Amino acid sequence: MTHECAKSIVRRMHDPKFASHYFVGQGLDVGGAPDPLSSFKPFFPLMTGCDTWDLPQGDGQVLETVADETYDFLHSSHCLEHLVDPMVSLRNWLRVLKPGGHMVVMVPDEDLYEQGVFPSTFNDDHKWTFTVFKTESWSERSLNVVDLLRHIGPQAEIQKIECLNSTFYHGMGRFDQTRLPTTECAIEFVVRKRPESEVAAKGRLPG
Repeated sequence: MTHECAKSIVRRMHDPKFASHYFVGQGLDVGGAPDPLSSFKPFFPLMTGCDTWDLPQGDGQVLETVADETYDFLHSSHCLEHLVDPMVSLRNWLRVLKPGGHMVVMVPDEDLYEQGVFPSTFNDDHKWTFTVFKTESWSERSLNVVDLLRHIGPQAEIQKIECLNSTFYHGMGRFDQTRLPTTECAIEFVVRKRPESEVAAKGRLPG
């Protein structure tokens, strides 16, 4: 799953919010190598730049050298499943965002990617599987995205949760479909960081 960011670009270009709301200003791409979002800057004209954070920079879960409220947006494509504690990761990713900024994250969907087998036979470094929401999962390491986002803090305003299954070939048999040039086997979610005024008001109210 080394070029899932590149695979997402055409889809994202057809959703105007990526260019007008999400990828605006200076961003941080956690786990971006070797397929960094910065390579696609010309397609998002309001993006002024995007730094890549990967193993040479340190632990992507902690971002220990990044100060609070540094970036306008944060992007991460298929990194969260490699980290020890996804909840700690998401809270730190939200921490480094400026108020009003957006966090755009992709993780593999457990039914589309691992397909009923864990530890993963397609990527043995995966520490977790993910689903948008299930009451039960076949995976003992399954995390519901809905539950994760509910608990990262009052500043997290969920903008989008989507299962990216439109190009998945059901009925193909067990096969890593991310090896195909068109298929995403993922969940994408977008979280906006509420300013303190919205947290105090318990919502984003007019005025």
